[in-house]
Amino acid sequence: MSTLHNAVNEYLAMRKALGYQLHDAEVLLPAFVSFLERSGTKRITIMLALEWSQQPGGTKLAYWAKRLSVVRGFARFWSATDPSTEIPPVGLLPRQSRRHQPYLYSDEEIRKLMEAALNLPPIDGLRRWTYYCLFGILAVSGLRISEAFSLKDSDVDTDRCLLTIRQTKFNKSRIVPFHASTQRVLAEYAERRDHLLGRSADRYFLVNNRGTRLKGSIVRETFHKLSRQIGLRSPSDCHGPRLHDFRHRFAVVTLVSWYRCGQDVERCLPILSTFLGHAQVTDTYWYLSLCPELMGLATALLEQRWEGQS
Repeated sequence: MSTLHNAVNEYLAMRKALGYQLHDAEVLLPAFVSFLERSGTKRITIMLALEWSQQPGGTKLAYWAKRLSVVRGFARFWSATDPSTEIPPVGLLPRQSRRHQPYLYSDEEIRKLMEAALNLPPIDGLRRWTYYCLFGILAVSGLRISEAFSLKDSDVDTDRCLLTIRQTKFNKSRIVPFHASTQRVLAEYAERRDHLLGRSADRYFLVNNRGTRLKGSIVRETFHKLSRQIGLRSPSDCHGPRLHDFRHRFAVVTLVSWYRCGQDVERCLPILSTFLGHAQVTDTYWYLSLCPELMGLATALLEQRWEGQS
């Protein structure tokens, strides 16, 4: 194995130890080093990095920018060993993709979606209760969809109203509280599930009719079908409200409630950031721009502070 390939392994191991998952880098960096070797060099240059990043032709600029970003990170690391390394500057291939505009569900839309879930066949099976419970958990907890799928029985403490989210994005774990009304729903679901499938010591909390973990593709297909039934999407829509938008709604509703109650939102934001599993609180500030009501409340609070200082 070449020196550069060894350096890639060392770089990836170091980054993983810091909590990064690096799914893209694990694939892209070995391919980049192989490209350098085919080019007859072991030196990273901006021109070679740019040439490799713009492959394959005809793909989106955002994908090229991602490839170059992966090379840039490794080049910074490798430059400590090889000072002749050229580090591609930021912005050389700017990303043109925009952050997906979230959809903020209303209470009525969530109610209709959960009611539609209860009409899923079979009427005597677990499926309809699983989707009812899944939509409810997403609406009140702010979990990522993958985190909801990964919940084990031992992670759902209905006695203390706590969810334990283990080793997810950024290799972090966290505890998320839930309301007593949610406690009843989760406890009833677990009892119904165990009655239909039997007890299991280390089972996923939300399961399909066979008692196995939910699959994202099937859940999304079912969600899209229910969305069309209740009018969230038209029959021909390829895009529309997503499961991930439950997470956005949770953040916005929490912020609005804090403003209405007169809470010091600036001091509370780190709490919301922790519940959401954000790496830094600045990621949570993005939600301030999503909702006109939220912007109005924030502006009113700021004006009150200015008046108090004048």
